[in-house]
Amino acid sequence: MKKYRSKKGAEKLSLVIIHTVLAIISVIWLLPFLMLIILSFRGEQVGMSANYLFPKQWSFDNYVKLFTQTKFLTWYGNTLLVSVIVTVVQTIIVLVTSYALSRLRFKMRKPLMNVMLILGMFPGFLSMTAVYFVLKEINLTQNIFGLILVYSASSAMQYYICKGFFDTIPKSLDEAARIDGASRHTIFFKILLPLAKPIIIYTILTAFIAPWGEYMFSSFIMLGDPDKFTVAVGMKSWLDNSTLASEYFTIFCAAAVVVSIPITALFIWLQRYYVEGVTGGSVKG
Repeated sequence: MKKYRSKKGAEKLSLVIIHTVLAIISVIWLLPFLMLIILSFRGEQVGMSANYLFPKQWSFDNYVKLFTQTKFLTWYGNTLLVSVIVTVVQTIIVLVTSYALSRLRFKMRKPLMNVMLILGMFPGFLSMTAVYFVLKEINLTQNIFGLILVYSASSAMQYYICKGFFDTIPKSLDEAARIDGASRHTIFFKILLPLAKPIIIYTILTAFIAPWGEYMFSSFIMLGDPDKFTVAVGMKSWLDNSTLASEYFTIFCAAAVVVSIPITALFIWLQRYYVEGVTGGSVKG
């Protein structure tokens, strides 16, 4: 009995230690975001050179100037348009590709999967120069639809997580539906997709996040036309030696807070489905 109590006490102590460590890590992780929010409400215009954190004067002026004196709304609209279109296109391509690789058997299936997996290991910026010249030849540089094309082109290579989820759905469901006369189209839309809600949510979130905060490709393709900038490129243009010492630093902080709101809201709203999609939870047979 004493051994049982001592073991139980040790387990409780270890849980307390683990929770304490996780709480400390959470505070450290949240501290930069808290500082960003605080700086966005700083009323005094001292730029980044201030040697104190908490504002001496709290104000909403940075948010007012953000929406009235900058091109932020234009950049925000560009980013939202690109992200929504890419999300729709990429989600459809990933789901269709994952279904085909999970349920169909055809020649070169495994080599094709291996090739896509290997290509996905190389960072996208290696092809940035070639992609730019291709877009230039078809007059899609400094064009939002050129950016959408770049983000959507390699969507099929994101198949591996979604395919793994489809693999956990028993194939006996497909076989039973085929016996009843259902087509591949019916099986996909009427049986698999309703069971794959978590992975659909996961695919939508990852597809939306990627273009929302991407900087490298968008800055390369949209270079020279401020009206076509995304928020990442536009906000980066404020971060030089002349603007860091001016009011643009606190406006930048306000813009960062506004940009983070949609992603934060989506994650909070869809967190349960996101976790299920990552862990591959589904109907098991």
